[in-house]
Amino acid sequence: MQIKEEELRQLVVDVLQGMSNEPAGSSSKSQTLVSTIQTKGTKLKLEEMGPAKAGQNSDEVVIGVGPAFGNRLSKTMIKQEHADILRELMAGIEEEGLKTRVVKFYDVADVGFMGKRAAQLSGSGIAIGLQSKGTILIHQKDLNPLDNLELFPQAPLIDLETYRAIGKNAARYAKGENPDPVPTKNDQMARPKYQAISAVLYNKEVKCLEPQKRVVELKVEFK
Repeated sequence: MQIKEEELRQLVVDVLQGMSNEPAGSSSKSQTLVSTIQTKGTKLKLEEMGPAKAGQNSDEVVIGVGPAFGNRLSKTMIKQEHADILRELMAGIEEEGLKTRVVKFYDVADVGFMGKRAAQLSGSGIAIGLQSKGTILIHQKDLNPLDNLELFPQAPLIDLETYRAIGKNAARYAKGENPDPVPTKNDQMARPKYQAISAVLYNKEVKCLEPQKRVVELKVEFK
């Protein structure tokens, strides 16, 4: 999916205006336990179910999302809906016969640390870290935060088919397999083209951090 230059400029303006127009005294912190995302074809409901616990089942993959996911932000930097991305990731995992748990981090926004900690909560030791702006990786619990099994840093080049393939590969790692890495596109112009909106969205996610809040389990419903 490509965004024209004028659309990108307007998107940055819209996000900045949204940040500056918040009512006085309002907080960027999440105050609700339930959030709903309505897209053209998918309605996603995320409900916090309490502190996330370490899984005991080896047939699961944990998806760890950032603090702005599904409430303060609902789309990536190229306007992909969070609902559609989460649906594809979960579908890819389920196609391999495994289960999915989704957890939300409020004390970290870095995709490497989210992936590492999500993997530590996963019964299989494998997890997916997903930033609200679209950057994603597959992590393993015994790796360092800055290491990973597969990293997809160019979020503007990831389509829904690729997200589904990422879910499938994560499940394959969880089953003890050694799959070929998910093919990715490469565009040297992607970084400078989307750098501004990437920075704005990451800043907005950081503003949602709540250092004292524990990682929570999310109940996911698609309608």
